[in-house]
Amino acid sequence: MEKYKKSWDFYGRTITVENGEMAKQAGGAVLIRYDDTVVLSTATASNEAKDTDFFPLTVLYNEKMYAAGRIPGNFLRREGRPTEHATLTARLIDRPIRPLFAEGFRNEVQIVNTVLSVDPDCDSGMAALFGSSLALCVSNIPFNGPVAGVIVGKVDGELKVNPTVEELGRATLQLTVAGTKEAINMVEAGAKEVSEDEMLEALQFGHDRIKELCAIEEEVIAACAKPKMEVVLYEINPVIRQYVDEHARKAIEEAVSIKGKLERYGKIDELTEQMVKEVGENLEWADEKALEKAQKQAREYCVEIEAGEVRRLISEDKIRPDGRKLDELRPLNSQVDILPRVHGSAMFTRGETQVLSITTLGSLDDAQMIDDLTTVKEKRFMHQYNFPPFSVGEVGRMSSPGRREIGHGALGERALRQVLPSVEEFPYTIRTCAEVLESNGSSSQASICAGTMSLMAAGVPIKAMVAGVAMGLITVGDTYSILTDIQGMEDHYGDMDFKVAGTRKGITALQMDIKVSGISQEILKEALAQAHKGRMEILDNMETAISEPRPDVSKWAPKFAVLHIPTDKIKDVIGKGGETINKIIEECSQVKIDVEEDGTVAIYHMDREMINKAKAIIEDLTREAKVGDVYDATVSEVRESFAFVTLFQGTDALLHVSEIAWERTPDINAVLHTGDKIRVQVIAKDESTGKLKVSAKALLPKPEGYVEPKKTLRPQRGHNERRSFQDRHNGESHDNGNVEKRVFRKKDAE
Repeated sequence: MEKYKKSWDFYGRTITVENGEMAKQAGGAVLIRYDDTVVLSTATASNEAKDTDFFPLTVLYNEKMYAAGRIPGNFLRREGRPTEHATLTARLIDRPIRPLFAEGFRNEVQIVNTVLSVDPDCDSGMAALFGSSLALCVSNIPFNGPVAGVIVGKVDGELKVNPTVEELGRATLQLTVAGTKEAINMVEAGAKEVSEDEMLEALQFGHDRIKELCAIEEEVIAACAKPKMEVVLYEINPVIRQYVDEHARKAIEEAVSIKGKLERYGKIDELTEQMVKEVGENLEWADEKALEKAQKQAREYCVEIEAGEVRRLISEDKIRPDGRKLDELRPLNSQVDILPRVHGSAMFTRGETQVLSITTLGSLDDAQMIDDLTTVKEKRFMHQYNFPPFSVGEVGRMSSPGRREIGHGALGERALRQVLPSVEEFPYTIRTCAEVLESNGSSSQASICAGTMSLMAAGVPIKAMVAGVAMGLITVGDTYSILTDIQGMEDHYGDMDFKVAGTRKGITALQMDIKVSGISQEILKEALAQAHKGRMEILDNMETAISEPRPDVSKWAPKFAVLHIPTDKIKDVIGKGGETINKIIEECSQVKIDVEEDGTVAIYHMDREMINKAKAIIEDLTREAKVGDVYDATVSEVRESFAFVTLFQGTDALLHVSEIAWERTPDINAVLHTGDKIRVQVIAKDESTGKLKVSAKALLPKPEGYVEPKKTLRPQRGHNERRSFQDRHNGESHDNGNVEKRVFRKKDAE
């Protein structure tokens, strides 16, 4: 195979595609260079179809830490299980690609994206999606592509394609959109309360750029594509179709309209199993293997009948399985303070979907450490989603979170993150944990509603309440029906799952997956408008349980105080080997202290008194006395003509006898003693040494008629008569006559 290599300019960056040199034994392989980001994408399919009732597609996104010049941070120092970022990126690639395979295609397909080099400003996920599509298109695998994706950011009021990391940090909208030349088929977005019109504008902007990328792919396909393999698409035996139609179709169609989920599914399951049994007993099959296949197909066809009736009811009769109107929500219920000892809790119920959310607050050093190819090193807000099998009335294995749970958690996190207070306003690590107790569709959006309320119950000062709703779509020919608040059956058999979360002001998160090749701008606009109406109704219900964040955190949550210290004083707080800060922690009942590089200090404890004590100690350690400042000082040492006083911990000053009172003080030891309290004002500071002089009389009213004593010039001393600071003050007073007498007596003696 001859090597192919060509480059294109794409909005200031260079895209280069290489084919024919690397991974030549894969079904299809391309090397994508997006400036300094390099991704190898391969696509390989099995030669034989698998005996499954689903399309066995696997999409992998392998992060190699060497791509960023780093060694993995785990114990083994090698890449292990996929990071959360890798899992989410793999899902992002899978979702727009999966609908573009033919119905009935059962050959196993594996797409592997290996990130070899990464420039954070040239997104490796979008390069991998571009490469995955191209690898499929140039391979021998039947695929109805190409497909591509871009990131759209609204930065300083303008839409930008594939913004830099710095630009995304300032963006009010971050949208990942994918699709074909004809239509959009995947959306993922986070936004700071943007309007539906702004979102539609960004979607159209992104799709216009996708068309340009698809044109590049078509040029590569024309030069490099292999002949496509012959495949036999999976079909159900016509004999089985006829038997089930005659004996169970009508009963299954009637069961679809049973309102209760478990009752409905129970009846359909009963009819399905009856057909499985009858097909095995009443029809002739060559052998045991043929019998098993026939029974499996009977079960599949019953599901197909169920799906067809759901779609017919909605598209023709405009009736949903549970009897609702197309834009009608299920019954809502919102509650808070479900659990007594947690920091915040709430439960949101929508029909047969119910989520309990728990908020936990921790110090900033509880933040999640991130070790992946992104520039994010830690995360202070985590929204985690758990979906146990009992929530759908099933028995199943309970293990670590799967791709679906990670994806739903990330969507909820994106929706809620937009309204969180800044770390300066609320220096906590925040975790919301969504426990799905019951599920019949839209549980990810219910987790957002419950999460919002639990944050407010925990005293997190969020900027606005966030609610989420899932929209559905049924298309039949040229007609379509948009559904509000889809349940499980409508999601499973429908053409779209369009999740919209936001506040009363605007959208905070968006996610769209479709099973058709794409949807039009008109459908998107109508779905967003219908979602807005549903969101307002949900927010009305949530506000009956809690309308604003609690004024303070729970008594079971750690309290906090924040202060800012000069960065050059951080070392004074930490101390040698952490000696000082550990002493503060010990003295204040094990308070938790976080010191940031910018001088921000956060102190946490259950007891406010201990927080205030630690804060006072740190303030004393870092305080700088300035001329004019007034202190209630403590006398630490008294000499013949002056005293040392402690203004605050670690800072002493000199109080001369002449600065004690306006009248003359004959004996300083008669008026000051170690441990005495005296109110003083700083009157001088030596900038080079930091030594301070203070005065008590500066704070006293000057006596009426007071006359400043005349100063007597001291005689010049010889060069051998220099004395130290301590010698000059030992035994002296500011009585100039006495000073002169001592000097003259000394001369007389000489």
